[in-house]
Amino acid sequence: MKLYPKIEKYLSEISFDSITADRKQTLQSLIDYIQIKVTNKQDVRLNLICTHNSRRSHLAQVWAQAAATYYEIPNVYCYSGGTEATAMFPMAAKTLENAGFQIQTIAEGTNPIYAIKFAENAHPILGFSKTYDDAFNPQSEFAAIMTCSQADGGCPFIAGAQKRIPITFEDPKAFDNTPQQAIKYEERSLQIATEMSYVFAQIKK
Repeated sequence: MKLYPKIEKYLSEISFDSITADRKQTLQSLIDYIQIKVTNKQDVRLNLICTHNSRRSHLAQVWAQAAATYYEIPNVYCYSGGTEATAMFPMAAKTLENAGFQIQTIAEGTNPIYAIKFAENAHPILGFSKTYDDAFNPQSEFAAIMTCSQADGGCPFIAGAQKRIPITFEDPKAFDNTPQQAIKYEERSLQIATEMSYVFAQIKK
């Protein structure tokens, strides 16, 4: 399946040189988990979790799904959740839109629902804030990816997870309502896209 051209170009221009040896070690647990599933021809379910399911976990969910498609790794299903539900922050959606994702608001309100498409024929990702154990998310046979240190520390146990993998990112929220907001969200999005691409690039089909 071909990604939208702008996303295809974005991912094709990514360099893995920015990923340190220490960070590659952090990512290796996720690579190992995915590789075992792919080798055994099993579905790969990833639940990307942060505190509010508003920024980092959504960016990671969407980029992981796009990277899996780009590297043609089959049967990958990415989800996201928080230790509490709030709302997907509009700047997170805008940052993805700037990278080439097509985003449609399908429900307004305090917790809007966005349909996020990365390819013409792909099922859209539904972006909205929910707890990690929401019925919308897998209840078993998944890896829990902790994208923030608060969620990692605050959730000692994730029911149903086969593996729990901390891959934490700095929160772009620190720059909300500042002149640097857009550029800092773009930096974080690029880091997440780079690391998720690196993970799926290592998988042997």
